[in-house]
Amino acid sequence: MSSVVERQSAPTAPGARPALPPRRRTRVLALPEARWALASLALFLLAVPVHLLYGPGWLWGPLFAATYVTGGWEPGWEGLKALRNRTLDVDLLMVVAALGAAAIGQVLDGALLIVIFATSGALEAVATARTADSVRGLLDLAPATATRLLSGGGEETVPAAALAVGDTVLVRPGERIPADGEVLDGASDVDQATITGEPLPVARLAGDEVFAGTVNGTGALRVRVGRDPSETVIARIVQMVEEASRTKAPTQLFIEKVEQRYSIGMVVATLAVFAVPLALGDDLRSALLRAMTFMIVASPCAVVLSTMPPLLSAIANAGRHGVLAKSAVVMERLGRIDTVALDKTGTLTEGTPRLTAIRPAPGSGLDEDALLALAAAAEHPSEHPLARAVVQAARDRGLTPALAGATGFTSEPGAGVTATVGGHTVRVGSPARLAPTSASATTSASATVGDTVRELEEQGRTAVLVLRDGEPVGVLGVSDRLRPDAHATVAALTALTGRPPVLLTGDNERAARHLAAEVGITDVRAGLLPQDKVDAVRDWTAGGRRVLVVGDGVNDAPALAAAYAGIAMGRAGSDLALESADAVVVRDELAAVPAVVALSRRAHRLVVQNLVIAGIFITALVAWDLIGTLPLPLGVAGHEGSTVIVGLNGLRLLRERAWRGGGRGRG
Repeated sequence: MSSVVERQSAPTAPGARPALPPRRRTRVLALPEARWALASLALFLLAVPVHLLYGPGWLWGPLFAATYVTGGWEPGWEGLKALRNRTLDVDLLMVVAALGAAAIGQVLDGALLIVIFATSGALEAVATARTADSVRGLLDLAPATATRLLSGGGEETVPAAALAVGDTVLVRPGERIPADGEVLDGASDVDQATITGEPLPVARLAGDEVFAGTVNGTGALRVRVGRDPSETVIARIVQMVEEASRTKAPTQLFIEKVEQRYSIGMVVATLAVFAVPLALGDDLRSALLRAMTFMIVASPCAVVLSTMPPLLSAIANAGRHGVLAKSAVVMERLGRIDTVALDKTGTLTEGTPRLTAIRPAPGSGLDEDALLALAAAAEHPSEHPLARAVVQAARDRGLTPALAGATGFTSEPGAGVTATVGGHTVRVGSPARLAPTSASATTSASATVGDTVRELEEQGRTAVLVLRDGEPVGVLGVSDRLRPDAHATVAALTALTGRPPVLLTGDNERAARHLAAEVGITDVRAGLLPQDKVDAVRDWTAGGRRVLVVGDGVNDAPALAAAYAGIAMGRAGSDLALESADAVVVRDELAAVPAVVALSRRAHRLVVQNLVIAGIFITALVAWDLIGTLPLPLGVAGHEGSTVIVGLNGLRLLRERAWRGGGRGRG
């Protein structure tokens, strides 16, 4: 961990996060599938009473015809296109069955089939749209316009989407950064919480990288655009989720392979159901009606829809809670893991600093309280989180009166703060930046302070140097705060997998074991290089385990890629994190990990339920049609009813309750 203390006084409204833009939500009627289904339903409801009350055919006939067209043209067209590719689409079979019913006079029954089939398609479209909605709102984090600097010294306001790589933009205090890029000039703290979940504003100086959608602090920045707007971190996240709705889970792929053979077999069986009774003397109308009914009830629509609605709903729910699963495959795999490996820094710790060590320098004449009071007085005017940690520690020790009286406060990003306290010039900040100013200090004092800095850094802490009139008087140690939900997360993951998580970290053994003991982890692998983590994951995999790696997505990238499933905490927000991990926790909430694992297992249970429901309906309806006489309206209602039931059952995972129940057991 670096000892550099990057800071600057906070924006005018300390601690206030800019309000997030409202989450986008696709209106149901914005979906063409929903509009066509609604039109078909409305026309059907107009035609039915006229038909049942023996109204004139010239009235109900066109209404039913319009019902067929509005509800059936889209699946029929898609089916014909699939047929050109030598693929038999079940949608086409449904349209053919409806037209066949109409051809033998069962106009109402065929229209009912079209309406219910169109409705089930609309439900699937809504589920897919909700998935994209859950994270497409991230695009709203980026500002709509940007201030582009011109070569002649002027500036112009342009749409952020019109920025090109190499453009230079001006980001004023409090504005959102319009593009990913590199700081050319200026210094400021940047709040990256909306993208990475990082709780600490990060000092950004010339040469540092910034991300679109993050919030500039009190300084002005000139930023050179480094990525096209379509390739920013936000845009790539959206692309991943949109790809998720187009990917197929293994179960879905298997079902679709079976569907092709099943559909061909069903067509052959339908012809047999039509031809055999006809050859045995049955009349044409009766044989055709039985065959049409058989084709409808034997169609595997409900089986095909058993898998994707639960998985898409799970992806949407997880996305709404800040977990971005890249695909349906990922969502399915997360529920199958049986071993979890956690990184330490940035995963079990949250990045909120707290004061953990106070080391006065020999000969400074200060004890711990005096050193802390001196540093806290200098830091008090600052609202930087590191400064608040020092000030809070002083308050906890009852040193509140010492916080007043600092004058001449200044702040330098990346270096620290300077103030006059009790007639002395006090500087608090990075040893690397402040040490050169202490050349007048005694050699022994400098050596002692240097040893203390190295000792604290070896323990994984951030060292903060305190100077009084240019001489080092002590060192403060600041470390990340353990996430409040770390212990509960470890317990939940233990309950889900049946074994405690393993800690994989590059930190030293002592610091790693101390933190592991706090959260209940007993298996600690410390001092690991990235390759060592990969080797550990591969060893477990060779032993038959399905390993989930949770890390910060940068140093852990090789292990994330090698694991059965990988989840990156949103802190990194880098190309490597997004490409290596299977899922990203954007809000940086550790408790989301067991929640999404449990959600995946619920999705699997719903898939199994749906397959059972579909199988029961198909078996019962086919048996009824072959053994007895199944009325076509009842066959249509039963088949399409099972499809709707399966679709609605999958949509249960969109409910808030499905997420809140995460991590209750192995399930």
